[in-house]
Amino acid sequence: MTVTTTELFLIALTIILTVPYLFWRVFRTDYWAPLVVVQIVAGIILGPGVLGAAFPAYYQTVFSPEVIGALNGIAWWAVMMFVFVAGIELDLHAAWKDRRETAVTAGLALFTPLAAGALAAVAILAFPGWLGSEGHYYQGVLGIGMACAVTALPILVLLMEKLEIFRQELGQRLLRYASLDDLAIWGVLAIILVDMERIARQGAFLMLFAPAAWSMRKLMQRLSQADRWYAGLIWLVLCGLVADWAGLHYMVGAFLAGCVLDCQWFGEDKLDTFRGVILLTVMPVFFLSTGLRTSWEGGGLAVFAVAALLLAASVGGKLAGVHLAGRILGWRKGEASVIGWLLQTKALIMIIFANVLLDKAIITSQTFTALLLMAVASTMLTVPMVTPKLKKLAVD
Repeated sequence: MTVTTTELFLIALTIILTVPYLFWRVFRTDYWAPLVVVQIVAGIILGPGVLGAAFPAYYQTVFSPEVIGALNGIAWWAVMMFVFVAGIELDLHAAWKDRRETAVTAGLALFTPLAAGALAAVAILAFPGWLGSEGHYYQGVLGIGMACAVTALPILVLLMEKLEIFRQELGQRLLRYASLDDLAIWGVLAIILVDMERIARQGAFLMLFAPAAWSMRKLMQRLSQADRWYAGLIWLVLCGLVADWAGLHYMVGAFLAGCVLDCQWFGEDKLDTFRGVILLTVMPVFFLSTGLRTSWEGGGLAVFAVAALLLAASVGGKLAGVHLAGRILGWRKGEASVIGWLLQTKALIMIIFANVLLDKAIITSQTFTALLLMAVASTMLTVPMVTPKLKKLAVD
């Protein structure tokens, strides 16, 4: 009996929704491995690099190119909507009011781990097998350094929701810091992959976005709340499309699309409901499809040693940068540690970033494997490290 593509898609969707959820629920991993981490790891295990290599017939049958294509479409739309909502909920008035604090913290939280990661890359690339066949030395150093500096905005929002600080003043501060750093990663990626056509497109996007955003704000003020939702989704798609065309990545466009809109236009309760539906229904596809797109090979103990070095550079650099910001800005005791640990979470955005470097042959599969291990480990560390620090901060 022939199995149709639709049936294969539904089988894949059943696996995506069932396997990580059951593992997460049965083994109660939430404290050290939130569901999102389990979903990413499950995607990696179910993907071509692990189970697909052990059972190629399974992978080629269930996760056929047609099924992967359908899952990717859902994944792109899911993360666009999720980042769009995060952008809407960012209080730009507060960001402007506290622009010095935001700029100092975001800057140090980015450049300190970037420098630490670049130094680690210098040591790693001194040995053969880590720089890709098409990569220049400076591209490898900058790419690995930036991978260590990344803060994964979608994952940070999920963790703040779990820790019940997203709506609090601390959560809004974290959102501001991470937003600037999340934008910076695509700028650095553009530098790594620089070409004149990309520069021209990015310049055109930036020139056109400001008047388009002004016009969109004027339009939204004239519409009813129901119409604002529909108009907002159209605006989201257009911003994602043009940003991706410009080489800035569709997620940058999605976030900018939300940033220029006001939260009160949509209603806080409705935004909460909308975000909850996205998390429940389509974000698991994004988490799993990200893992399914990875292709990594074991490189022996050297890969684990490099992953440990990158983890130390990433976490240590981020904590050092944020603690320095705390000293400059006069934060109360304990704040820098909480903020630093939350901002060091990696997961999806870094995996996407590293995938681009691998696709362009700037890094090798060994380097990608080490970065992947670092990203998962950094995300798993976040909640166990932050939870007691948050409780202590609340008491103090």
